[in-house]
Amino acid sequence: MNLSSLLDSFEQLSPMLAAGLATTLQVTIISLVVAMFLGVLVCLMHISKVRVLRGIAKFFIWIIRGTPMLVQAFYIYFALPQLIQLLSGSQFRIDVFVASLITLSLNAGAYISEIFRGSIESVDKGQMEASRSLGVSYSSSMRHIILPQAVRICLPSLVNQCIITLKDSTILYAIGLAEVMYQAKIYVGRTMESFATYTWVAVCFLLITSVLMLVSRTIEKRMRA
Repeated sequence: MNLSSLLDSFEQLSPMLAAGLATTLQVTIISLVVAMFLGVLVCLMHISKVRVLRGIAKFFIWIIRGTPMLVQAFYIYFALPQLIQLLSGSQFRIDVFVASLITLSLNAGAYISEIFRGSIESVDKGQMEASRSLGVSYSSSMRHIILPQAVRICLPSLVNQCIITLKDSTILYAIGLAEVMYQAKIYVGRTMESFATYTWVAVCFLLITSVLMLVSRTIEKRMRA
C-alpha cells in the first residue's frame, strides 16, 4: 500500500474516526474528573485513623488493582444489571456510555488515590505536627497545607495516569462503546483495509498522547526549577 492509498483511506475513514475520537475524549475527560474526586476521597479514607474507612479504601483498591479493566467493564455492563434485576424483581439495564464512564472512573480513581497517598506521605510530617500544635484542625491542615504540596508533587504522575486512562478507553469497544476502536472495527469489516485503518488509529493516539507527554515534561521541568 502506497502513500496515496493511505491518504484515500483516511479521507473515507475520517468521519467515523472523528466520531470515535469525540466519544473517546468525552468519556475519558468526564471519567478523569470523576476519578480525581474519587481518588482524593479514597486517599483520605486510606490514611484516616478510622479503621472502617481504611478497610473500605483498601478493599476498593484491592478489587480494582487486582482485576483487569475488561473484566470490570463486563461486570458493570452485564453482571451488575442482572444482579439488580434479581434483587429488585424488575428489569434493569445500564447505558453503555454510563457503564464505560463508571468503569474508567473507578479504575482511574483507584490508581489516582495511590498517587495522592504517596505524594501526601512524601510531604514532611513535621508540617502537619506544627499545624496541629498551632490549633489548626486536621481537616484544615490537610486542605490548606498538605494537599496543595502533594498536588504539586504528583502532577507528573497524574498526567501519566491521564494518558493511561485515554489508552485504556479503547478496551471499552468490547462492550459496544462507539469509540475509536469500535468505529475502526466497523470500517475494517466493510472495507477489509486493516493496515490503513489501524495505522490512522495509531497516529491519532500518538498525536494526543504526545501532547500530554509534552505537558508532563513541561511540568516536571518547572518543578525541578
